[in-house]
Amino acid sequence: MAAWNYLERGGKHAELVWHRRAGKDEVGLHRTAVAAFERVATYWYMLPQAAQARKAIWDAINPHTGKRRIDEVFPLELRSNTREQDMMIKFRNGATWQVLGSDNFNSAVGSPPAGVVYSEWALANPAARAYLRPILAENCGWQIYNTTPRGKNHAFRTYETALTLPGAFAQRLTALETGIFTLEQLEAERAIYVADYGEDQGNALFEQEFMCSFEAAILGAYYGAELRRANEEGRMVHNLWDENLKVHVAFDLGYDDDTAIWFFQVSRNQVRFIDCYSASGQDVEHYSKILRDKPYCYAEHIWLPHDAKAKTLAARGKSVEQQFRDLGWKPRITPDLSLQDGIQAARKTFPQAYFDVGKCTGIDALTQYRREWDQDKRCFRDHPLHDWTSHYADAFRYACIVWREEMAPKVQEVAKYATHQTIDQIIAAHRRQKYGD
Repeated sequence: MAAWNYLERGGKHAELVWHRRAGKDEVGLHRTAVAAFERVATYWYMLPQAAQARKAIWDAINPHTGKRRIDEVFPLELRSNTREQDMMIKFRNGATWQVLGSDNFNSAVGSPPAGVVYSEWALANPAARAYLRPILAENCGWQIYNTTPRGKNHAFRTYETALTLPGAFAQRLTALETGIFTLEQLEAERAIYVADYGEDQGNALFEQEFMCSFEAAILGAYYGAELRRANEEGRMVHNLWDENLKVHVAFDLGYDDDTAIWFFQVSRNQVRFIDCYSASGQDVEHYSKILRDKPYCYAEHIWLPHDAKAKTLAARGKSVEQQFRDLGWKPRITPDLSLQDGIQAARKTFPQAYFDVGKCTGIDALTQYRREWDQDKRCFRDHPLHDWTSHYADAFRYACIVWREEMAPKVQEVAKYATHQTIDQIIAAHRRQKYGD
């Protein structure tokens, strides 16, 4: 009720860190239904992935009533049109509501939103918020973030910020506070998690889902221990860029989904990740401009993944590699290691890696990059879950494969004939001939 009263009074920013089955989506859906008739505008309901959004919201059935969830929230009498393919409802007063994924937020139909609910915000692509926040500010719109924790990632930071932000509402509710479950039911839930995942992981998942713990480990995370160690050892810092060092660039390429870029420098036996960038639906010229607009002095080559020879990113049939050459860059192709070999290269790199926490938004992606869970076999698969974290993680993996080559001293080839040698090379040759050193 505290959250509902805040929103009903016109609140613009609510952070609801509530336990599993506490009614997060019920509040978001019903508040949107009211808002659509208070103000004629566009409203979005966003889950981490579009396929997940269809299953969890659009096609979901209320097991207590047997009715479709959206039909209970938005009765047919209020609608003028329902577009199943676009997961979009148009109301009789002209307002619209659409279900989206944070992986395809730029594919929405119609005008920019005046209200957005980010469901399972901790698992969503934070780029969606970065894109929509200025739009909502311009529209005098509102935003609701509902989630259970997934470590101290972007959802933890937005929640912490909202606690002290004037005019915002932030609430963390555990299963011990709402009274939805009895103690006996909670202990039964904990026992089920332990049976499914083992004692350590099962208890961690229970603490995350029902006690809303930000401290619980992310199950199946590839780099969780390495990132915690980097933080404990003081390798998560600010203002890491050294103007005296060349900046290297590693890409992972996508067009319909994200392209990700890591910027890094190599100094002695360290690799310093100073910046990163991600976007979707953009061409090579866009990424070339991003690189040129930054104040960095780049190394001779930029690193592209092995499929850059084939991918075109919609540019008149030319490969990505050729497009970058046409724009004045000197691309090199990252060695084509297997996924598992690349992950091992990343793990070996972590002890020598430093991160600029002010610029490297991809750290959250590395934190959440995790194995896919096989629900039937009750175990993790041997490959990653493909979501918004994948492209940042792939680009990082490529950087970890190539950085040692960038660090290796370049052996200068000595010209064969004296007329082609510098005076220093001639003197050195005479010294070797005379003293044998």
